[in-house]
This record gives sequence, C-alpha cells and structure tokens, in this order.
Amino acid sequence: MGLGILEVRDQEHVPGTSNVYDDAIIPNGHLANNPMGLKYDNSGKEPIILVPQPSNDPKDPLNWPLLQRDIILGILCLVSVIASTLSPLLAANTLTLSLVFHRDFTQMALLTGYHLCGVAVGGILSVASARIWGKRHLYLLGTILIIASSAWGGHSGRDYKSLLWARVVQGIGLAPFEALVNASVGDLYFVHERGKRMAFSNMAIFGGAFFTPILVGKITHTLGWQWSFYFIAIFAGVMLPIIFLYVPETAFRRADNLNTDIHADTKRLASIDAEQGTNSDPYNAASRAELDGNPSEKHCESVEAYPAMSATRGPPNATLLQRLSPFNGRKTDENFFKLFLRPFPLFFHPAVLWGCLIQGCLIGWTVMIGVVLAAIFLGPPLFFNEVTVGYMYTGAFVGALLGFILAGLIADWSAKWMIKRNNGVFEPEFRIVLVIPQLILGCAGLYGFGITSANVAHYGWFLPDFFFALEVMGMVIGAVASGLYIVDAHREIAIEAFTCLLIFKNIFSFGLTWGAYDWLLEGGIRKIFIIIASIQVAVCLLSIPMYIFGKRNRALMQRYGILKMTKLQ
Repeated sequence: MGLGILEVRDQEHVPGTSNVYDDAIIPNGHLANNPMGLKYDNSGKEPIILVPQPSNDPKDPLNWPLLQRDIILGILCLVSVIASTLSPLLAANTLTLSLVFHRDFTQMALLTGYHLCGVAVGGILSVASARIWGKRHLYLLGTILIIASSAWGGHSGRDYKSLLWARVVQGIGLAPFEALVNASVGDLYFVHERGKRMAFSNMAIFGGAFFTPILVGKITHTLGWQWSFYFIAIFAGVMLPIIFLYVPETAFRRADNLNTDIHADTKRLASIDAEQGTNSDPYNAASRAELDGNPSEKHCESVEAYPAMSATRGPPNATLLQRLSPFNGRKTDENFFKLFLRPFPLFFHPAVLWGCLIQGCLIGWTVMIGVVLAAIFLGPPLFFNEVTVGYMYTGAFVGALLGFILAGLIADWSAKWMIKRNNGVFEPEFRIVLVIPQLILGCAGLYGFGITSANVAHYGWFLPDFFFALEVMGMVIGAVASGLYIVDAHREIAIEAFTCLLIFKNIFSFGLTWGAYDWLLEGGIRKIFIIIASIQVAVCLLSIPMYIFGKRNRALMQRYGILKMTKLQ
C-alpha cells in the first residue's frame, strides 16, 4: 500500500502510474545508466523522467519549447476568459431585463438555463470531432459562434425568443473552451508540468465568469444592456486572428509505447520496444541507437534540447500552410458515431462520476448564490441596483484568484512531495488531496453564506460576499483536483471525461435555475443552504474511497472498461 493507496497485485502496470524518480536509474539524484533510452527533464535539481515520453517528431507538442507551449495555453486561456463571461452575463441584469421583456425572475433565469443546455449540447458535438480531427478547428469555430451570437443577442431588441436562441448559440460556442482547454493541458505538458497550468486554465474558465457581473452592471447602467453583448463580440473578434495564427493543433498521434502513463511503465519501455520492434516510432529508435554510445551524457538533457536535435534526423517540421490549416489529418481511425456516443456510458465510470460531483456540484451551488444575489439584494432592506449587485461579485472574483494561487502552489508541490515518499512512483490519486482545501473552504463558504444572507439586515453585505469568496475558492480548487486526476489517471479518455463533466455541471445548473427561486421562497435561504452545504460535505468525503481504491479502479477499467463492455472502444 503506497501512502494509503491499495495496490494491484496481479497486474504489472496500471495506467496512470509512472516512475518519475527512478532509483534504479537515478541513485542519489544523478544519472548512472540509462539502458532504455529514456528522456529526462534536467532543468531542476534532479533529473525527472518525462511522462509521457516525447517522440522525435518536431510536430509533437511535447518537443516544442516550453515558452511556446505556455504562449499557446495563455492564448487559449485568454479566449476562455472571454468565453466564460457568457454564462453569468445576465447575472447583474436580472431586474433590468425582467422589466424590458416583461418576464418574471424564473423566465429571466432560464435565459441562463437554456444557455447552459447549449453548452452541454455543444460539448457532446465536440467530442467526436475533437477525437478525429483535433481541437484547433473547434477553437476557431467556437470563437466564430461567440462573435456571431453575441452580436445577435445585442441586436435582439425586446424579442425574448430571439435573445433566448442567441443565448443557446452562445453556449454552443462556449463548449469547446470548457470541454477541451483542460484536455489541451494534457496534450502540451508532461505530468510534472501540469499542476500549475491546470490551475491557470481553470482560473481562466471560472475567473472570467465572476469578473463579468462586476463590469456588466456598470455597462448596463451607463450604455445599456445590449453593450454587454457587443463588447464580447468585439473582444472575441480581436482574438480570432490570434488563435488562427498562433494556436496550432495540440493533438498528436504518438506511438503507444511512448505514452508511458497509459500503456507502459517506464521500466518496461525497452522490453516493449523489443516486442513491438521499432516500426511504431522509427525516429525515436534511431535516436536511441545513436545515443547509446554515451547515455549518461546525452539522455540527461532537458526536453528543451530535443526539438532542434530531432528536426535533423526525424520527419520534417510542419509547413506554414499545415500549421494554419484548421485540419491536419485524422488523429484516430475510430468511427465517428461510436466516438459521439462514448461520453454517455462514462457517467458510470467511478472516476468520471467522482469528477462530475466534485466539480459540478459546487458550480451548481454557485448558480444558487447568483439567484440569491439577484433576487434578495435587489429588494429590501438593502435595495441594491444592478451596479451594486454586480460589485457583489468582487468577492467571488477575489476568491477565484486566491483559489487559483492556492491550487497552483499545492498541486505540483504536494505531488512531488508524495512521489519522493513513494519511492519515485507517481500515482494520480496524489491529486485528490486537493479536495481537502475544497472541503474546508467550499463548505464553510456555503454554510456561512446561507446563514448571513438569510439575515442581511443584521449581517449586512460584507459577510455574505466574504463567504461567497470562500465558496468560489473551494470551487476552483475542486475543478483543478478533478481536472488533474482525469488527465493523469485516464488521459486516454480525457476528452470524453471532460465532456461528461461539462454535461453534468450544465444540466445540473440548468435544473437549479429552473427551480432555485421557488425553493428559496418556500424553504428559506438559511435552511436550503444548510442542506446544500451538508450535501457538499458528503460529496467531498467520497474522495476518501476514491483515493484508497482509485488504483484498483484504474486496473479494473483497463481490463473490463465501460467502453469495452458497450463496444465503444
């Protein structure tokens, strides 16, 4: 039992388990002998085995300079910030729009609810396309849809149905960024590089959502509600050529034996190569043969040294036309219809279901808080207007920033600390420890918000906003925990798994927008939020069996996977 994780005795390798610090190869932190031709990151104090192993193809994203990969992720995150503003776009405008369209609060909330359904539908449609043709065309298409639908929404006038359909199309445009950016982190980075980048991508996806109402209230009051749509169309229009020029395809068909986190342990890499021959990656085999003369010197280079070295003896680099093309070949030979159906049975996959609950529930409760802010603070005794209600999201935005910082600090540090105490072996379950701060902060925020917002005459506005910040901190940390675990433990189904997370959180949030206002009126804010917070405590506690039995679940899914049983793999 490694640090409380139950081992699998009758299986030599479990997908996700990787040797990062291999004592047989790196005694006392120095390379001694490297008979398997493994590549290392030697930029730190100790060489780290690269997981997965990069090929010697310069088109492999893992061979690109780290700065280039970070710029690509930064652009995707910037567009995600713009895209993520769509879901809470009407949060501070509820009263204004209800007067403009002569609709009640529930009908105005459904403008967000149906938008979330659009996100779910868009996520389902994105899966098969991303699997077969990669992610680049979906990022481009999503941005175009955001531009068009935002211009449409701003021009809808007083037509409620027109605005409703514009919101649905906005959701479809948002879907590729919610579903695929985290999966792109798995494409672009090695295991030991993912933690802070996953935190950053989740910060972009969720942080922008909480910054939006702060601005929208003021924009509505000063320029009119239509300009909240027009500004998104303008900013997305600015980003479209940047995506086209500087975000290449991140999906890459790498030889199975190089995906050491999925198919093979690094200790078995050489034996697998011997069994499979060198046809799966001839360029990698060639580089090994050439470097065998002095492995201790050649193989301890940083990954940054490999792109230039590989380009001289591997396949040619992509041409400018190939890099700019929305499509650059199929990434899998699997059937489109089968890929389209794959996310649905994964809701019964224990790890995916756990991720849905850990991430999706707190996002749903955040929607409930938005209903309270719009419905309660606009009335007595505070009588906030849309500008002041928008400013109430300042706490949430600060909470998202702090959650991002905390998750970034903890994610990689805790994993490295646990790896060293587990004899250099990485287990994806090490990511689950991030649920501890989620439990403390998120649940405290829910309990505190329910108690204080139920009596704003006594507690005022600050304490509800403070507890809102705590809840959002927990939400961001939970999103990072679930995202990292999915990528590290089940990278081969990461796109489908993130789509499941997207579908769950948006359908769950849609259900809450449908009935939240009536529930709060009937049950009272305090009672409802105490129930919600208690449910969230139970959800977080599910992480204990997930941590203990996670490795056995990975082994079970490899042997008798749900996709195998449903003949979708």
